[in-house]
Amino acid sequence: MLESPKVHRVFLNELGDIRQLPLGVALMVLTILKDGEVAMEARALVNRSQASGEAPQQSRAIIDMIATIMVYKFTNLSRQEVEQMLGINLQETRVYREAKAEGEEIGVQRERSLVLRQLTRRVGELPQILRSPLDSLSLDQLEALGEALLDFSTIAPRF
Repeated sequence: MLESPKVHRVFLNELGDIRQLPLGVALMVLTILKDGEVAMEARALVNRSQASGEAPQQSRAIIDMIATIMVYKFTNLSRQEVEQMLGINLQETRVYREAKAEGEEIGVQRERSLVLRQLTRRVGELPQILRSPLDSLSLDQLEALGEALLDFSTIAPRF
């Protein structure tokens, strides 16, 4: 199938100077550059995208892709080091927002698990009808419940 005349192989390292390529193609080439040259070329692509006159959303999407490539390429660098390398604020990129949202969700799950363990230890095994509402509590509500459970010893309501 690869020998078909309909298949044309393109080798990224043979496309020429990254600065002369269209931005979309240059992004692909960025993934194969050596560590020594990738930082300089990535920053040049960020600047080129910002100066391209394209719609802000399109420019933002390109910068997001550059940031994603750099974060995956330089897993040993801190966020601040990657920001300095690119001259951008990673907090504004999609990759950062997604990672932050995932981290927050993990935090909520851990808080929920902790509160459930504390409740179980305090009052014994909870019936499912009481466990289910825990899944819909926000982080603030879970924290408040975690503090409040220090004040009671049974699940019976006080009147």
